[in-house]
Amino acid sequence: MQTAPPSATLAVLARLAWRNLWRHRRRTGLLVLVVAYATLTTVLFWGMQDGFTLSLQTGNARFLSAPALIATQAYFEDPDPEHGLPSLDFLPRIAAQPGVRAAALRLEFPALIRSAYTAEGVRVRGVDPALEPQVSHIPTAIRAGRMLAKRGEVVLGQQLAERLDVRLGERVVLDTSALAGPQALGLQVVGLVHSGIAAVDRGVVLVHLEDARSLTGLSTATGVALDLPRGQEAHLAAALQALLPPDLRAYDLTRLLGGLSAAIGTKQSSTFFIGLIFSLFAALAVTSTVLVSVLERTREFGMMAALGLRPGGLALLVTLETVFATSLGWVLGLVLGYGLNFWMATQNVLGPIFASYGAAWEILGTGNEIYTAQSPLYALYAALTIALATFFSILIPARRVLALKPTEAMRTE
Repeated sequence: MQTAPPSATLAVLARLAWRNLWRHRRRTGLLVLVVAYATLTTVLFWGMQDGFTLSLQTGNARFLSAPALIATQAYFEDPDPEHGLPSLDFLPRIAAQPGVRAAALRLEFPALIRSAYTAEGVRVRGVDPALEPQVSHIPTAIRAGRMLAKRGEVVLGQQLAERLDVRLGERVVLDTSALAGPQALGLQVVGLVHSGIAAVDRGVVLVHLEDARSLTGLSTATGVALDLPRGQEAHLAAALQALLPPDLRAYDLTRLLGGLSAAIGTKQSSTFFIGLIFSLFAALAVTSTVLVSVLERTREFGMMAALGLRPGGLALLVTLETVFATSLGWVLGLVLGYGLNFWMATQNVLGPIFASYGAAWEILGTGNEIYTAQSPLYALYAALTIALATFFSILIPARRVLALKPTEAMRTE
């Protein structure tokens, strides 16, 4: 007697497995929904995790520095105004590049700030009041008063103002060593910043760019802060580098944040194991659904075995049904998961929710903007659930089918 080749047998079992899915629509629908839910939550888990990490980096960069900054390499290594930009001729060319939404001049320098009661060493940031809100979250964190609008005004971190014992409307004096010698300038406090970030609330001193130029004697700036699309900072900074003079560099937020960015990345890597555990439990949920299906179909399998289908074929049939159903659920879950991810990646849905936790959330420095991320890798992470479910279906339900005795199975109710 001629035996059918394995490929033919597999094709027959595959067709039978596919038909069985639609003969048991309720059972198949349940399995598809379980897998879709597992896939959906896996995609959302990684999208929210990566998005939160990116939002954390972007938010802190906008509080502490900027999404990207153009400066001389000498200034980046030694932030002294004497290493400032030699010229601003490159600025129109950079501002016109696709992806650059704003380019704001900054002039930062060390100074001594004095009130009538005490003095503090600070780092002052001279800014363009019209452009700074586009590259920084600090203007949106002013809780008392307003953003500076003209020369002669200053915005202070709230904790710094408390240490100086100054209030809105009162005056402070800035002393610094300029290129032409010691300089001093009296300024009126018009705004107080409360961000929840210690480095900001204790150290922010914003003055008008022209006041900063008068104090330092520098006619250009120490850097150009860039507003770039979220998640594209590194790519665009590298592209802009080709347009800059040889002595200038475009630094993305990971370079600007330094050790803080590395610390955030370390925290992110630890969640990979959480994701694996999540996939494991999702696969076990799928396997338990398959096992219940096998138990309910014991008599059906007994009849198939009595008609000549070997235990190995029965086990393969169960495995194929599991693969088909989980694949359908995987596709459905990907469509829903990526759809929700896209929505939350373009709309600040999560920010207001987490912001409701108050001061405990402020210290993270996200600026109340939290978005999800998108990556093709999430589909592979979700596919891990299918692989694990298939593996478990071989270990548990399929092994039960292998041990099936047709005569006993046909008597099962």
